[in-house]
Amino acid sequence: MNAPRNFGLDREIAAKLASKYDVGREIEAREWIETVIGEPFPYEGFQESLKDGVILIKLMNVLIPGFFKIKASKMPFVQMENISKFLEGCVRLGCPKHDLFQTIDLYENKNPGQVVDAIWSLSRHAAKAGCDIPVLGPKLSDKHEVEFSEEVLNAGKSVINTYQYGYAGGANLSGVRHGYRREIGGIDPRRHSSLNSNGNKS
Repeated sequence: MNAPRNFGLDREIAAKLASKYDVGREIEAREWIETVIGEPFPYEGFQESLKDGVILIKLMNVLIPGFFKIKASKMPFVQMENISKFLEGCVRLGCPKHDLFQTIDLYENKNPGQVVDAIWSLSRHAAKAGCDIPVLGPKLSDKHEVEFSEEVLNAGKSVINTYQYGYAGGANLSGVRHGYRREIGGIDPRRHSSLNSNGNKS
């Protein structure tokens, strides 16, 4: 007996689970968007609700007031323009491009996991940018930068970097005699300068 086929939303969820898609993260992302824009998704499916970009533009207009005029349309190029503008807004709020998705990833449901990850990233970066919103996951920490005074910087410039000019490992010129040949066979030519080539005194 064949297993019953899944249709619609059930089939979509089954496919996501089969590909290790994190449904829990999707649900949190959905709830976060609904909270920020103050209205529910128009459809049951996550991708279906975001595909035309209208919800995403509403979200971005909350984060960046007056960011882009909402264009509700059945035309693919208009819907993809909405998605593209949303991604521009994400970058403007500080989201790294590697956290985001391609327009086609959402429009054709090619990479749903990346879409969810982008929403999570947006929540954190928008909050860091000053938006008064809840945050998905841990907040981003502020980068700690150390600043030195001009006096300290100038003092550093006058210090000779030992390694830049070579390091002798603590050795010095003590014991080095200039102007003489080195000893050969234990004979110091200064003390034996009076010896001739046969070893006899001249």
